[in-house]
Amino acid sequence: MPEYEVGSIRRSRKLLTSGGGDDRGWTQLHVHARKGDLREVKRLLDEGMDVNVAAWGPKSQGVTPLHLAAKGGHIKVMDELLERGANIDARMKGACRWTPLHNAAKERKKKAIKFLVENGAFLPDDINDTRFNPPVHYCPGLEWAYEEMRRLQIDSTSSSGESSCVSDN
Repeated sequence: MPEYEVGSIRRSRKLLTSGGGDDRGWTQLHVHARKGDLREVKRLLDEGMDVNVAAWGPKSQGVTPLHLAAKGGHIKVMDELLERGANIDARMKGACRWTPLHNAAKERKKKAIKFLVENGAFLPDDINDTRFNPPVHYCPGLEWAYEEMRRLQIDSTSSSGESSCVSDN
């Protein structure tokens, strides 16, 4: 390995172990959320790390731990982050302003998409509304999110339409 790469790796590791970010701007919480390491995520949050900490690096324009857990499809980690106050609709910076739901959809993580939709992730009425959604060809799993949203709406409508029978006896 060339000397400049070794130094770069050491510097990144040093920043990460000291509690700062690595060369992507990721904290330890970002790394463990991306890996799906629930035990470490809980430990870091218990130690006071900000659940909504945004990474700022060349390719990490505001990515949060929830974005990374969603990208990996790590439901238990996503659940823990949301329980601790993570913003389900946090938007990255940049042209598309992706949310955790968009990250899950891009990676085609159906269970993560379902989990986020069930927990209230925002979806505009129109899948092609580019004010809120990236173009569908960038995010092919987004169609699943809309299918899940429709299913939830149907379930909600059918359960609210049920009437209870009360007997006078």
